[in-house]
Amino acid sequence: MSAKFRIGERLPGLVNRMVASYNEDERTRHLDHVYLPGRAEIIEIIHLLLELAYPGYHGRQNLNQHNVTFHVGELLPKLGEKLHDQIFQAICYKRRKECNEDCLANRCEEDAREMTMRFIETVPAIRELLAGDVQAAYDGDPAAASMDEIILAYPGVLAITVYRFAHELYLMEVPLIPRIMNEWAHAKTGADIHPGARIGRNFFIDHATGVVIGETTEIGDNVKLYQGVTLGALSFPKDARGRLIRGHKRHPTVRNNVTIYANATVLGGETVIGERAVVGASVFLTSSIPDNATVRMKDPELTVRKREPTDTRAEPWKLDFQI
Repeated sequence: MSAKFRIGERLPGLVNRMVASYNEDERTRHLDHVYLPGRAEIIEIIHLLLELAYPGYHGRQNLNQHNVTFHVGELLPKLGEKLHDQIFQAICYKRRKECNEDCLANRCEEDAREMTMRFIETVPAIRELLAGDVQAAYDGDPAAASMDEIILAYPGVLAITVYRFAHELYLMEVPLIPRIMNEWAHAKTGADIHPGARIGRNFFIDHATGVVIGETTEIGDNVKLYQGVTLGALSFPKDARGRLIRGHKRHPTVRNNVTIYANATVLGGETVIGERAVVGASVFLTSSIPDNATVRMKDPELTVRKREPTDTRAEPWKLDFQI
Protein backbone atom coordinates (compact mmCIF):
# COMPACT_ATOMS: atom_id res chain seq x y z
CA MET A 1 0.00 0.00 0.00
CA SER A 2 1.39 3.41 -0.94
CA ALA A 3 1.88 6.10 1.65
CA LYS A 4 -0.78 8.79 2.00
CA PHE A 5 0.03 11.87 -0.03
CA ARG A 6 0.73 15.04 1.96
CA ILE A 7 1.54 18.52 0.69
CA GLY A 8 2.94 19.41 4.06
CA GLU A 9 5.09 22.49 4.42
CA ARG A 10 4.68 23.37 0.72
CA LEU A 11 0.97 24.15 1.19
CA PRO A 12 1.26 27.85 2.22
CA GLY A 13 3.47 28.62 -0.76
CA LEU A 14 1.16 26.86 -3.20
CA VAL A 15 -1.86 28.68 -1.78
CA ASN A 16 -0.11 32.02 -2.16
CA ARG A 17 0.83 31.24 -5.77
CA MET A 18 -2.75 30.27 -6.62
CA VAL A 19 -4.19 33.42 -5.06
CA ALA A 20 -1.56 35.53 -6.80
CA SER A 21 -2.66 34.05 -10.13
CA TYR A 22 -6.25 35.11 -9.36
CA ASN A 23 -5.11 38.66 -8.67
CA GLU A 24 -2.96 38.85 -11.78
CA ASP A 25 -5.71 37.90 -14.23
CA GLU A 26 -9.36 38.75 -13.53
CA ARG A 27 -10.74 37.07 -16.66
CA THR A 28 -11.14 33.61 -15.15
CA ARG A 29 -12.29 34.41 -11.64
CA HIS A 30 -15.56 35.49 -10.03
CA LEU A 31 -14.58 37.16 -6.77
CA ASP A 32 -16.14 40.04 -4.82
CA HIS A 33 -19.45 39.57 -6.66
CA VAL A 34 -22.58 38.12 -5.09
CA TYR A 35 -24.76 37.04 -7.99
CA LEU A 36 -24.16 34.20 -10.44
CA PRO A 37 -26.33 31.23 -11.49
CA GLY A 38 -24.99 27.79 -10.62
CA ARG A 39 -24.28 25.26 -13.37
CA ALA A 40 -25.04 22.24 -11.16
CA GLU A 41 -28.42 23.68 -10.16
CA ILE A 42 -29.30 24.39 -13.80
CA ILE A 43 -28.51 20.78 -14.72
CA GLU A 44 -30.91 19.70 -11.98
CA ILE A 45 -33.54 21.95 -13.57
CA ILE A 46 -32.94 20.25 -16.94
CA HIS A 47 -33.61 16.85 -15.38
CA LEU A 48 -36.84 18.11 -13.80
CA LEU A 49 -37.95 19.48 -17.16
CA LEU A 50 -37.18 16.14 -18.83
CA GLU A 51 -39.25 14.39 -16.19
CA LEU A 52 -42.16 16.74 -16.84
CA ALA A 53 -41.79 16.53 -20.61
CA TYR A 54 -41.59 12.73 -20.77
CA PRO A 55 -43.32 11.26 -17.69
CA GLY A 56 -42.41 7.66 -17.09
CA TYR A 57 -39.26 7.89 -19.22
CA HIS A 58 -37.10 10.25 -17.15
CA GLY A 59 -36.99 10.27 -13.37
CA ARG A 60 -39.68 8.30 -11.59
CA GLN A 61 -40.98 5.25 -13.40
CA ASN A 62 -44.09 3.10 -12.89
CA LEU A 63 -46.36 6.11 -13.13
CA ASN A 64 -50.03 5.56 -13.89
CA GLN A 65 -53.25 7.54 -14.32
CA HIS A 66 -53.86 7.43 -10.56
CA ASN A 67 -50.55 8.78 -9.29
CA VAL A 68 -49.35 11.03 -12.13
CA THR A 69 -51.35 14.02 -10.88
CA PHE A 70 -49.71 13.78 -7.46
CA HIS A 71 -46.32 13.34 -9.11
CA VAL A 72 -46.70 16.48 -11.24
CA GLY A 73 -47.98 18.32 -8.17
CA GLU A 74 -44.65 17.52 -6.52
CA LEU A 75 -42.48 18.34 -9.52
CA LEU A 76 -43.86 21.76 -10.43
CA PRO A 77 -43.20 23.46 -7.05
CA LYS A 78 -39.72 21.92 -6.96
CA LEU A 79 -39.03 23.18 -10.49
CA GLY A 80 -40.46 26.60 -9.66
CA GLU A 81 -38.32 27.01 -6.55
CA LYS A 82 -35.08 25.99 -8.23
CA LEU A 83 -35.76 27.96 -11.40
CA HIS A 84 -36.78 31.08 -9.47
CA ASP A 85 -33.51 31.01 -7.51
CA GLN A 86 -31.42 30.69 -10.68
CA ILE A 87 -33.32 33.32 -12.64
CA PHE A 88 -32.96 35.66 -9.66
CA GLN A 89 -29.20 35.10 -9.66
CA ALA A 90 -28.98 35.54 -13.43
CA ILE A 91 -30.89 38.81 -13.71
CA CYS A 92 -29.16 40.28 -10.65
CA TYR A 93 -25.85 39.31 -12.25
CA LYS A 94 -26.82 41.26 -15.37
CA ARG A 95 -28.08 44.30 -13.45
CA ARG A 96 -25.45 44.38 -10.70
CA LYS A 97 -24.02 47.72 -11.84
CA GLU A 98 -27.37 49.50 -12.16
CA CYS A 99 -28.32 50.21 -8.53
CA ASN A 100 -27.56 49.42 -4.89
CA GLU A 101 -27.99 45.98 -3.33
CA ASP A 102 -31.43 46.56 -1.74
CA CYS A 103 -32.91 48.08 -4.89
CA LEU A 104 -31.34 45.35 -7.01
CA ALA A 105 -32.63 42.49 -4.87
CA ASN A 106 -36.17 43.85 -4.76
CA ARG A 107 -36.37 44.39 -8.54
CA CYS A 108 -34.81 41.03 -9.34
CA GLU A 109 -37.07 39.18 -6.93
CA GLU A 110 -40.21 40.56 -8.53
CA ASP A 111 -39.00 39.92 -12.07
CA ALA A 112 -37.71 36.44 -11.25
CA ARG A 113 -41.08 35.46 -9.79
CA GLU A 114 -42.92 36.70 -12.89
CA MET A 115 -40.48 35.05 -15.33
CA THR A 116 -40.64 31.75 -13.48
CA MET A 117 -44.43 31.63 -13.64
CA ARG A 118 -44.44 32.62 -17.32
CA PHE A 119 -41.98 29.87 -18.11
CA ILE A 120 -43.81 27.14 -16.17
CA GLU A 121 -47.02 28.07 -17.97
CA THR A 122 -45.32 27.34 -21.33
CA VAL A 123 -44.46 23.73 -20.43
CA PRO A 124 -47.70 22.14 -21.78
CA ALA A 125 -47.26 23.95 -25.12
CA ILE A 126 -43.62 22.88 -25.31
CA ARG A 127 -44.70 19.28 -24.69
CA GLU A 128 -46.99 19.57 -27.70
CA LEU A 129 -44.07 20.68 -29.86
CA LEU A 130 -41.90 17.87 -28.52
CA ALA A 131 -44.52 15.26 -29.38
CA GLY A 132 -44.27 16.44 -32.99
CA ASP A 133 -40.48 16.24 -32.85
CA VAL A 134 -40.60 12.67 -31.54
CA GLN A 135 -43.10 11.74 -34.26
CA ALA A 136 -40.82 13.31 -36.89
CA ALA A 137 -37.93 11.18 -35.62
CA TYR A 138 -40.02 8.03 -35.82
CA ASP A 139 -41.33 8.86 -39.29
CA GLY A 140 -37.90 9.90 -40.56
CA ASP A 141 -35.76 7.03 -39.31
CA PRO A 142 -36.51 3.49 -40.56
CA ALA A 143 -34.18 2.14 -37.86
CA ALA A 144 -36.46 3.45 -35.10
CA ALA A 145 -38.29 0.54 -33.50
CA SER A 146 -40.66 2.61 -31.34
CA MET A 147 -41.40 6.01 -29.85
CA ASP A 148 -40.04 4.66 -26.55
CA GLU A 149 -36.66 4.01 -28.15
CA ILE A 150 -36.57 7.52 -29.58
CA ILE A 151 -37.36 9.24 -26.28
CA LEU A 152 -34.98 7.09 -24.27
CA ALA A 153 -32.06 6.86 -26.67
CA TYR A 154 -31.98 9.44 -29.48
CA PRO A 155 -29.46 12.24 -28.87
CA GLY A 156 -31.13 14.51 -31.42
CA VAL A 157 -34.39 14.40 -29.49
CA LEU A 158 -32.57 15.22 -26.25
CA ALA A 159 -30.83 18.18 -27.90
CA ILE A 160 -34.09 19.50 -29.36
CA THR A 161 -35.89 19.04 -26.04
CA VAL A 162 -33.36 21.07 -24.09
CA TYR A 163 -33.29 23.67 -26.88
CA ARG A 164 -37.07 24.19 -26.77
CA PHE A 165 -37.03 24.91 -23.04
CA ALA A 166 -33.90 27.08 -23.27
CA HIS A 167 -35.42 29.03 -26.16
CA GLU A 168 -38.32 30.17 -23.97
CA LEU A 169 -35.89 31.54 -21.39
CA TYR A 170 -33.91 33.19 -24.18
CA LEU A 171 -37.06 34.95 -25.41
CA MET A 172 -37.58 36.27 -21.87
CA GLU A 173 -34.01 37.64 -22.01
CA VAL A 174 -32.88 35.59 -19.04
CA PRO A 175 -29.06 35.85 -18.99
CA LEU A 176 -26.65 32.88 -18.97
CA ILE A 177 -29.13 30.11 -18.14
CA PRO A 178 -30.23 29.30 -21.72
CA ARG A 179 -26.62 28.97 -22.88
CA ILE A 180 -25.69 26.78 -19.91
CA MET A 181 -28.64 24.51 -20.74
CA ASN A 182 -27.77 24.17 -24.39
CA GLU A 183 -24.06 23.68 -23.81
CA TRP A 184 -24.92 20.87 -21.41
CA ALA A 185 -26.99 19.29 -24.18
CA HIS A 186 -24.16 19.97 -26.65
CA ALA A 187 -21.72 18.05 -24.46
CA LYS A 188 -24.19 15.19 -24.04
CA THR A 189 -25.35 14.85 -27.64
CA GLY A 190 -22.78 16.46 -29.94
CA ALA A 191 -25.47 18.79 -31.34
CA ASP A 192 -24.94 22.52 -30.74
CA ILE A 193 -28.24 24.42 -31.04
CA HIS A 194 -28.06 28.03 -29.91
CA PRO A 195 -31.11 28.91 -27.79
CA GLY A 196 -31.72 31.99 -29.92
CA ALA A 197 -32.42 29.97 -33.08
CA ARG A 198 -36.06 29.86 -34.19
CA ILE A 199 -37.18 26.34 -35.05
CA GLY A 200 -40.62 25.27 -36.24
CA ARG A 201 -42.64 22.12 -35.68
CA ASN A 202 -41.71 18.49 -36.35
CA PHE A 203 -37.95 19.01 -36.34
CA PHE A 204 -35.63 16.00 -36.61
CA ILE A 205 -31.86 15.73 -36.32
CA ASP A 206 -30.73 12.28 -37.44
CA HIS A 207 -27.67 10.99 -35.53
CA ALA A 208 -27.08 14.53 -34.13
CA THR A 209 -23.28 14.40 -33.90
CA GLY A 210 -21.58 17.53 -35.18
CA VAL A 211 -24.72 19.55 -35.98
CA VAL A 212 -24.31 23.30 -35.40
CA ILE A 213 -27.24 25.73 -35.53
CA GLY A 214 -26.33 29.38 -34.97
CA GLU A 215 -28.12 32.02 -32.94
CA THR A 216 -29.99 33.81 -35.73
CA THR A 217 -30.92 30.71 -37.71
CA GLU A 218 -34.57 30.39 -38.72
CA ILE A 219 -35.94 26.92 -39.45
CA GLY A 220 -39.46 26.18 -40.66
CA ASP A 221 -41.71 23.17 -40.10
CA ASN A 222 -40.94 19.56 -41.03
CA VAL A 223 -37.19 20.07 -41.48
CA LYS A 224 -34.73 17.18 -41.26
CA LEU A 225 -30.98 17.53 -40.71
CA TYR A 226 -28.36 14.80 -40.74
CA GLN A 227 -25.13 14.58 -38.77
CA GLY A 228 -22.46 17.20 -39.31
CA VAL A 229 -24.73 19.88 -40.78
CA THR A 230 -23.66 23.45 -40.04
CA LEU A 231 -26.07 26.37 -40.26
CA GLY A 232 -23.52 29.06 -39.58
CA ALA A 233 -22.36 32.62 -40.17
CA LEU A 234 -20.54 33.62 -43.33
CA SER A 235 -18.81 36.59 -41.72
CA PHE A 236 -18.98 38.65 -38.57
CA PRO A 237 -19.54 42.42 -38.99
CA LYS A 238 -17.23 44.57 -36.89
CA ASP A 239 -17.32 48.16 -35.71
CA ALA A 240 -14.63 50.80 -36.26
CA ARG A 241 -12.61 49.42 -33.34
CA GLY A 242 -12.65 45.89 -34.73
CA ARG A 243 -15.17 44.53 -32.20
CA LEU A 244 -17.93 42.15 -33.27
CA ILE A 245 -21.29 43.82 -33.87
CA ARG A 246 -23.94 41.68 -32.22
CA GLY A 247 -27.63 41.36 -33.02
CA HIS A 248 -27.37 41.07 -36.82
CA LYS A 249 -28.90 38.23 -38.82
CA ARG A 250 -25.80 36.14 -39.39
CA HIS A 251 -27.19 32.67 -39.99
CA PRO A 252 -29.33 31.16 -42.75
CA THR A 253 -33.07 30.71 -43.10
CA VAL A 254 -34.38 27.22 -43.86
CA ARG A 255 -37.96 27.07 -45.10
CA ASN A 256 -40.55 24.31 -44.54
CA ASN A 257 -40.06 20.67 -45.57
CA VAL A 258 -36.32 20.95 -46.26
CA THR A 259 -33.86 18.06 -45.94
CA ILE A 260 -30.15 18.74 -45.47
CA TYR A 261 -27.85 15.73 -45.67
CA ALA A 262 -24.68 14.88 -43.75
CA ASN A 263 -21.81 17.36 -43.44
CA ALA A 264 -23.46 20.06 -45.54
CA THR A 265 -22.51 23.63 -44.63
CA VAL A 266 -24.94 26.50 -45.16
CA LEU A 267 -23.64 29.96 -44.25
CA GLY A 268 -24.84 33.54 -44.17
CA GLY A 269 -27.69 35.63 -42.87
CA GLU A 270 -29.00 36.34 -46.37
CA THR A 271 -28.91 32.67 -47.43
CA VAL A 272 -32.38 31.14 -47.77
CA ILE A 273 -33.09 27.48 -48.47
CA GLY A 274 -36.43 27.36 -50.27
CA GLU A 275 -39.37 25.15 -49.35
CA ARG A 276 -39.09 21.43 -50.11
CA ALA A 277 -35.45 21.87 -51.15
CA VAL A 278 -32.87 19.13 -50.70
CA VAL A 279 -29.24 19.91 -49.90
CA GLY A 280 -26.95 16.98 -50.58
CA ALA A 281 -24.13 15.66 -48.43
CA SER A 282 -20.94 17.75 -48.11
CA VAL A 283 -22.39 20.68 -50.07
CA PHE A 284 -20.99 24.13 -49.19
CA LEU A 285 -23.60 26.85 -49.71
CA THR A 286 -23.30 30.61 -49.27
CA SER A 287 -26.16 31.67 -51.53
CA SER A 288 -29.90 31.04 -51.61
CA ILE A 289 -31.62 28.24 -53.49
CA PRO A 290 -35.26 28.31 -54.67
CA ASP A 291 -38.23 26.17 -53.65
CA ASN A 292 -38.15 22.54 -54.81
CA ALA A 293 -34.46 22.71 -55.72
CA THR A 294 -31.90 19.95 -55.20
CA VAL A 295 -28.26 20.83 -54.66
CA ARG A 296 -25.57 18.16 -54.76
CA MET A 297 -21.84 17.80 -55.29
CA LYS A 298 -20.46 16.25 -58.46
CA ASP A 299 -19.45 12.64 -57.97
CA PRO A 300 -15.77 12.47 -57.05
CA GLU A 301 -13.34 10.55 -59.25
CA LEU A 302 -12.33 7.38 -57.45
CA THR A 303 -9.25 5.27 -58.06
CA VAL A 304 -9.51 1.55 -57.24
CA ARG A 305 -6.53 -0.76 -57.53
CA LYS A 306 -6.88 -4.46 -56.98
CA ARG A 307 -3.94 -6.06 -55.21
CA GLU A 308 -3.29 -9.77 -55.22
CA PRO A 309 -2.91 -11.37 -51.78
CA THR A 310 0.68 -12.39 -52.64
CA ASP A 311 1.65 -8.92 -53.85
CA THR A 312 3.98 -7.49 -51.19
CA ARG A 313 5.25 -4.57 -53.24
CA ALA A 314 4.86 -1.06 -51.91
CA GLU A 315 1.74 0.83 -52.92
CA PRO A 316 2.25 3.14 -55.95
CA TRP A 317 0.44 5.81 -53.98
CA LYS A 318 -0.08 6.38 -50.33
CA LEU A 319 -3.04 7.81 -48.42
CA ASP A 320 -1.96 10.07 -45.61
CA PHE A 321 -4.79 11.64 -43.61
CA GLN A 322 -4.70 13.88 -40.57
CA ILE A 323 -8.07 14.28 -38.85
